[in-house]
Amino acid sequence: MSLLSVCTSLYTVRKQYVLLHDMVSAHNVVRCSVFRGTEEDTEEILSTDLVPGDVIVIPPNGMMMPCDAALVGGTCIVNESMLTGESVPVMKTQLPLPPRGQPDAAVSELLYDPEEHRRHTLFCGTEVIQTRYYSGERVRAVVVRTGFSTVKGRLVRSILFPRPSEFRLHRDAARFLLGLVGLATVGMAYSLTLSARQGESLGRMLVEALDIVTITVPPALPAAMTAGVVYAQQRLRGGGIFSTSPQRINTAGQVNLVCFDKTGTLTEDGLDLWGVRRIQDNRFCPPEHQVAAESLERSHFLVAMATCHSLTRIEGRLSGDPLDVKMFEATGWVLEEPSPEETALHDLMTPTVVRPAKQAPAETQASEERDLDIAAVMGCYEVGILAQFPFSSSLQRMSVVTRVLGERRLHAYLKGAPETVARLCRPESVPCDFWEVLENHTAGGLRVIALAHRCLEPRLSWHRLHSVNREVVECDMELLGLVMMQNQLKVQTVPVLSELHRAGIRCVMVTGDSMLTAVSVARESGLVPPQAQVIVAEAVPPRDGQPATVHWSYSQEGPTPDSQAGAEPSYHFALTGRSFCTLLEHFPDLLPKLLLCGTVFARMAPEQKTQLVEELQQVDYFVAMCGDGANDCGALKRAHVGVSLSQLEASVASPFTSRTPDISCVPRLIREGRAALVTSFCVFKFMALYSIIQYLCVLHLYSILSNMGDAQYLFVDVAIIMSAVFTMSLSPPWRELVPQRPPSSLLSPQLLLSVGGQILLALAFQTSAFLLAHTQASAANGTGACDSAHNSSSDWTPGWVRAPGHNASVPPLAEEEEEAESHNIRNLENSCLFFLSGCQYLSVALAYSKGRPFRQPVYTNYLFLGCVLSAYAFLLFNLLHPVPALLDVFQLVCIPVPLRLTLLALIAANLLLALTVESLIIDCNPLWRRLCSSQKQCLSPTDRAPMEMDRVPLPRGGRWRCFHSGGGGGAPHARYQRLAQELLLDPDWPPPPSASTKAGPPRSHSGALQGRAPQTTHL
Repeated sequence: MSLLSVCTSLYTVRKQYVLLHDMVSAHNVVRCSVFRGTEEDTEEILSTDLVPGDVIVIPPNGMMMPCDAALVGGTCIVNESMLTGESVPVMKTQLPLPPRGQPDAAVSELLYDPEEHRRHTLFCGTEVIQTRYYSGERVRAVVVRTGFSTVKGRLVRSILFPRPSEFRLHRDAARFLLGLVGLATVGMAYSLTLSARQGESLGRMLVEALDIVTITVPPALPAAMTAGVVYAQQRLRGGGIFSTSPQRINTAGQVNLVCFDKTGTLTEDGLDLWGVRRIQDNRFCPPEHQVAAESLERSHFLVAMATCHSLTRIEGRLSGDPLDVKMFEATGWVLEEPSPEETALHDLMTPTVVRPAKQAPAETQASEERDLDIAAVMGCYEVGILAQFPFSSSLQRMSVVTRVLGERRLHAYLKGAPETVARLCRPESVPCDFWEVLENHTAGGLRVIALAHRCLEPRLSWHRLHSVNREVVECDMELLGLVMMQNQLKVQTVPVLSELHRAGIRCVMVTGDSMLTAVSVARESGLVPPQAQVIVAEAVPPRDGQPATVHWSYSQEGPTPDSQAGAEPSYHFALTGRSFCTLLEHFPDLLPKLLLCGTVFARMAPEQKTQLVEELQQVDYFVAMCGDGANDCGALKRAHVGVSLSQLEASVASPFTSRTPDISCVPRLIREGRAALVTSFCVFKFMALYSIIQYLCVLHLYSILSNMGDAQYLFVDVAIIMSAVFTMSLSPPWRELVPQRPPSSLLSPQLLLSVGGQILLALAFQTSAFLLAHTQASAANGTGACDSAHNSSSDWTPGWVRAPGHNASVPPLAEEEEEAESHNIRNLENSCLFFLSGCQYLSVALAYSKGRPFRQPVYTNYLFLGCVLSAYAFLLFNLLHPVPALLDVFQLVCIPVPLRLTLLALIAANLLLALTVESLIIDCNPLWRRLCSSQKQCLSPTDRAPMEMDRVPLPRGGRWRCFHSGGGGGAPHARYQRLAQELLLDPDWPPPPSASTKAGPPRSHSGALQGRAPQTTHL
């Protein structure tokens, strides 16, 4: 079994590395065309030969990027799902040329940076779907990074070389085994001393001493410990969850925090249009759910929805951001792009055109802004997109410049976050109830987008358009209205998060999406309760001589009056990936406090997700990560437990992969992990007791120069131990998660008391049986062990007599019996200890077969009960009604009837006391609470529930809290629990609204702080 387990582990590890190698080779070994000398001279080489500075050609049909490259000619449509997890094609444009005639200082500020110029960078591992080239020029890119220096290379490196995560069970198991080795050493010394006094031969002494070692340290322990994990892995496979690292199943039983990706994990991949709120006469119109009406066909609001996007057509299908796709499809318009033949004949300014799919001829009115000849010739209404200022997460907006066919004036349309768009509009165009309407829609979990319009001045002509900054265009706008999008949650999201919350398991959202969307989804899913306040921590790095600063702002989506009526308020922190990096670098003492109550982490890059998991582990959380994209690979690999909902790249790095594309697999995995962990503890304790019970039995027999027979050893090892171990592990998990978590240490007082109590019971009963048998054998003094006075069936009694002055029995003069006599096996003491110790193994197995709250009750494990009851029946039958053939096989003697009844009473008492000690004392939570309360401790070892971060009381002083400790005054072991107790006494926590915290001075080389700590000030 151990060999099979080792071979299986090696196979899964090897398979994982082969899959990872194939994933890397898929994009790393391709043929590329590289410019050599002139633009006409190109050479095809392998991508492994690329070096920074090479200029490569991007083919028209696209390619998988083997390196990081800066686009210097043409445009590309790229799928960056590997980086962002969002399967949204992104348009990449060529690097802008620095303005001519500027001084060197101004040009130096425009130096290329892959992060600052993401819109112009093709990243390794991303797929170029389509290219566009103009005037016959090819699309070119300059290689800037290769190998492990690329974005994909850093991700692969984090998968190959993660930080080692040590599980406490394995460390404690090694320590416990060392203790058993020490116990075996004592037994060896006792055996050698006793054998030397009796004049045993040297070979006999060494054999008996080595027997003590093999008895005390069970060789079957690895196989026994593997059984529970193997059964759990089979049950998970039946539920559609596959594991490439079975040892992580035990770790899943200790998870107390789960990080979830958003898109594709908590929510569906796409967005749905909920409705719009247009503005007319400086007032909001009622909500409209259909916008493709003829009355709105040529309104600025509908044109803004149809033009303000970055959509493109790939193989005839509309591709782009799901939000843009839904908005455009709601208009009922058609998008037309120039064909490759057209772009090859024209310059970069060939526009994309949108028009209504079905339009009626409109009356043409004479106007100096309208060219009647063109309108008359075309006879339709079309809008060309002349320029686009792409969406920027820092600016939270995008804009386009358009021109209607037949008109001379240009129009600008703006789309973005409502707060940002409102600031760029003329105040008279913003309704007075704008903020109230916005808050009502965002509180309902909707993603709200504002639209604005501006008719550009005649001086901004077609030719001057591409030389102006976006700030010139995005000003003095007129607010058009609001568009509400709904990101539907998956059906299983809310019930699963509620189940985890009831079990005291923290849930955190880690997403690459925007902050507003993440907070909205967190409220809708229940990650942030209705009565909770969201505190946004915006960290700014040091600049212009000013230290790094954290600005605290309370979300506008605060607790509603109805929600506060029957619930206690709490708070949750939300921060972006950029703020997280600033906190990690400049606020090392503040970051753990934010992690303690942080629930929403938005705009997180792949490496930032991995860093977040590591920081959560630093404060002693057992972290699980659930995601579905390649951008989650590093975090999935680094977490204690990683669950991938995708069959692609993420499944290579993740220890677990689910076929079910929702988070219902997470509680199932945790339940199986808890059951497997409890099974591992039960099996370990049972194997330890098995070794020590046999150790005590053998030491008793060594005192009379006796030992157990080979048949006895075989029966105990196979019929009792192996059958009990492999059936004990079959108990499935309990049907629901509970707030308690199974213990993680074998050296906890509770477990040591459990093992120690059973050892004392075994020692007491074995000593009593041994003394009774020894006294009975000495009193017989040469008479048969079962004479007619004690047993009517004296024919079953072997003709063995105990020689005067010797503790052993004398067998008949036969060859096999002479061998038995040399080992002195067949005697009354051996027979009594065999029956008693065999029943002790079974009583310990029953006592350690724990059921609720982590596993199904023991009476539901029919196979285990059948094995135990069968072994009990066999032993008791042979004890009360001896069978001569079986006595000969097991080298036993017939036990007198009074001693049989005494042994039966000892067996029953041992079973009753073993169950009582384990059930009524060790597992008695009220008793442990009283004992721990008297010693100023919090909870019992098994009922030490994790601190809850969501159910938060409001103390009498009126301070907000995000946790409660559960009572008691003891210092907990986990760092996050100690930190929580410190924050309970901090009057300045959480920071008040509109406050800022400045970073303290840097640490010295010795690690000590120079100067004062970070200070929080009100703005």
